[in-house]
Parts: sequence; C-alpha cells; structure tokens
Amino acid sequence: MIDPVLKRCLGQMMKGVEVVGAHHDGVTRAFCSHWVSQVAFEEPIVMASVSPRHDTYPLMVASGEFAVSILAGDQVDVGQYFSYPGRKFRHIADEYLETIPGTSLPVVRNCIAWLRCATFEIKTVADHDLFFARVTEVGNGRLREAPLLYSSRLGWRIAGDKAREPGRSVRDELLARLAEAGFDASDDDGDDDA
Repeated sequence: MIDPVLKRCLGQMMKGVEVVGAHHDGVTRAFCSHWVSQVAFEEPIVMASVSPRHDTYPLMVASGEFAVSILAGDQVDVGQYFSYPGRKFRHIADEYLETIPGTSLPVVRNCIAWLRCATFEIKTVADHDLFFARVTEVGNGRLREAPLLYSSRLGWRIAGDKAREPGRSVRDELLARLAEAGFDASDDDGDDDA
C-alpha cells in the first residue's frame, strides 16, 4: 500500500489525457491514459505505461502497434468512458472511435491529434509495462484547442491560461544575469535539454 502523503503528492502531477487503442485479430479495444510521454528529440519516440490487466494490452503486444489520441478539453466524456474497462459499459460507445485510414487502429473522433506508434521495446516496471514506440504516422485535428488534463488529486481540467506575464522573458532575464556575472551568455551551444 502506497503511503497516503506520497499518494497525495504524486496526485498533484497534472498530465495530458490520451486514449490508447489497439486492434488485433478482429478485436478493437482502447483505454484512457495520462501516462503517455514523448521521450526523445532526435526521433519521434513515445512511451506508454500500460497495465497488463487492460484488455487493450494483449492487442498491443500481439499487433506490435498502437494508436494514441490526444484529447481536447471538451472531450471529458470520451476520457471518462475509456477510463473504465470497456466491458463495464459493454462497449456501447462505438461512436467515439474511428480508424486511421487504411488500418484498423482506433482513434478518437475529433481529437486534437492522433499518433500511430510501432512498438520496438517493452520493459516491465513494477505493475506496468512501458511500451517504447516510434511514431510512424500522425493525424492533426484540432491543434489550436486546449488539451484535456488530469491529476488524481485535482481531477479533470482544461489547459488554458498562460503562466508567463505578457512582455516578460524569464529566459532573457537569466541570460542577462549570466552576462552580469561575467559568463558567456550567447545562446548557441545547441543544448536543447533544459
């Protein structure tokens, strides 16, 4: 059992909400996740943390691929539906999904964007498996929409307000501090990792 204070602290982490879907041997399944991340700059590689208990899991393993749909803030109904095992709702909401053209991979209709992902490595970590995959195809939908966010402590949220004050550049302020301290403040070192 996880420590209650640790659980509350981890619950503060706010993440984007996606629906991960797969298809194999005539069966299609999908589940809601907020544990999908981009993990590389040089190549379009993502990592999806998936419980082997999900009914989507064996389809992802057998097919070697999966799709990720990035949900918009107005798609909490879709996120909520796929948060439960599909069997609980007897898979009654087929209208939420469509397929990537030329495939049987399911993606959410009218999502912000979808990614077709080819798995190249699966790593077991505690009670979940991490699926590392290359993005092989992308579909952009409503890229200007604010994404749906989730934290176990705060629930469903919509991204929106800017965190920076208009007209203020924290980066420029930090570079000025470097220059004042006598360090090279040029911004051409090519270091993208911050």
